[in-house]
Amino acid sequence: MPSQRLQGCRSLHINEDNGRFLLLAILIVLYLLCGAAVFSAIERPSEVKAHARWNRTLFNFSETFNISLQDLNSFLKDYEAAIAAGIRADSLRPRWDFTGAFYFVGTVVSTIEGPSGVKSASAVIY
Repeated sequence: MPSQRLQGCRSLHINEDNGRFLLLAILIVLYLLCGAAVFSAIERPSEVKAHARWNRTLFNFSETFNISLQDLNSFLKDYEAAIAAGIRADSLRPRWDFTGAFYFVGTVVSTIEGPSGVKSASAVIY
């Protein structure tokens, strides 16, 4: 009887374990696609509204302060690049001072398995 159950897999030259794995992979991809469709349907309308509000704000700002939209957008792109590089508008303290580095290391160590997860002796010592 098992040979009849595997006929579909044998015609494709896939054993039962690989067939199950392939079926699981297909189901996971379908689950992700359905989740993406639902999430997009829920979030996209509010994103479009927020984008329209932002464009109105930019236009009003450019009209109020007599700045071209092109110059304003250029400035905002430079600002975004500075923020992504870690540059702060307030210069109270540098981002990578000892306190910031200590916080980062603590986050990494507590998120990734600590000494129990490392394998090499030098990593355990570190």
